[in-house]
Amino acid sequence: MQSVERAAARRRLRRRDAESDRRRLPDPGRPPGTDLVPEIRHIVLLMMENHSFDNYLGSLGRGDGLPTPVPVNCRRDGNPIAAHEMTSTAQRPNAPSQSWHETHAQYADGRNDGFVTSAERVEPDGDASLAMGYWSEQHLPFYASLARTFPLADRWFSSCLGPTFPNRRFLMAATANGLVDDAMASVIDYPPTGTIFDLLDRHDISWTNYHHVRRHRRIAPRFTGGPGRKAVRAGRLTAKGLGAGEVVRGRIECTANLYPLPLLRSMRHLRPISRLFQDAAEGTLPAVSIVDPDFDAASEENPQDVQIGEGFAAAVINAIMRGPAWRNTLLIWFYDEHGGYYDHVAPPPAVEPDDVLPHSLLDARAPLHWALRHTRMWRRAKQDDAGASHDRYDRYGIRVPAVVVAAHARPDYVSSTVFDHTSALKLIEEKWNLPPLTERDAHAQAPWDLLDLDHPPAFYPAPDLAVPARPWQ
Repeated sequence: MQSVERAAARRRLRRRDAESDRRRLPDPGRPPGTDLVPEIRHIVLLMMENHSFDNYLGSLGRGDGLPTPVPVNCRRDGNPIAAHEMTSTAQRPNAPSQSWHETHAQYADGRNDGFVTSAERVEPDGDASLAMGYWSEQHLPFYASLARTFPLADRWFSSCLGPTFPNRRFLMAATANGLVDDAMASVIDYPPTGTIFDLLDRHDISWTNYHHVRRHRRIAPRFTGGPGRKAVRAGRLTAKGLGAGEVVRGRIECTANLYPLPLLRSMRHLRPISRLFQDAAEGTLPAVSIVDPDFDAASEENPQDVQIGEGFAAAVINAIMRGPAWRNTLLIWFYDEHGGYYDHVAPPPAVEPDDVLPHSLLDARAPLHWALRHTRMWRRAKQDDAGASHDRYDRYGIRVPAVVVAAHARPDYVSSTVFDHTSALKLIEEKWNLPPLTERDAHAQAPWDLLDLDHPPAFYPAPDLAVPARPWQ
């Protein structure tokens, strides 16, 4: 089965320039797939949803948090709204917004002063002050303990000024391949330069995406093969757009599926979340793991209670730290994007990944443009897209929380190196001597400065962290 998968990976990577890839290896003198950092055997990516650095860690007193005097954003009538602590850990549905258009409006050409007016526009009758709210250690004790104990990255930005799907695509492929929205009907393409999973398959490096999807939902549509699978997805989502008032935001099955997976890869690499805890306890984690929360209940996206997601993340992190592979494991806890919540640090310019320009569901070049015209999904897309300029992928997105959790982590350390989600790809590439996927990860910095590999591991055995407010299950 591995030989079949290697052949499939070669086909998916056929558009890559082999000579260029050889020149761009981290160590061109050694074969691709060579393990260059044996102290780390397992990389775990725990990506949660929809919170900014200031929204979760701004009041912690560690790293570049909320400044003084307290920052404000003004309403449309000019009245200021100051950053303030939330009184409840529950969130409102659909507000604030992290759509492509609203995120650009919040960024406001680097002023970061459009968060409140964006919330007013999205929910005219709602509480726009929520966009300036934050949670403290009182609400999220485990996260506060995590960020105080392990090295914190206070310049980790999402990969683009947009929502979940494009940012998670950057985590997989160092490109969104033109996607700007969360419309599952648009997720039927594949990046011409491939994904990190293609590189891992090609060199027999194990990987798993742990998820919460029921097996029948995950497997059934894949029996029809690649074209059939795309047709099934497209037809199902088009029908939803035609009939049931489905909003443009889709439902993530699992991160790896944001570039569609065929049946063989689904069977080999997608595992239920229960398997993560088993693998952690037995020391059998793969080389690379992506851990997905329950996107319906524990991802921390609105309107979920953020303490439920904290409980899930704590369960995962504690399972990794208590497992026999802890000494040689590196876990990154981070967020796909900011969820529309305020952050005071303006995202810097970024290297464009490729020549694929951003486009929306409304564009003629978008997948299923012809099928979705005049559907409810189309009308919602037009509403979300009103006044949008699709710009380019030449700037990072809003800053998000990020902590590196590892036995070899550097104690009492805050890194202000600029990272984005392709920094996780760079970490994988530099460990296993793999070429970059696009120009974005080619120019990314891997978070090696948060580790100390020259001395005995400072966090072995693992430390005890605070108990989450709501332990998971």
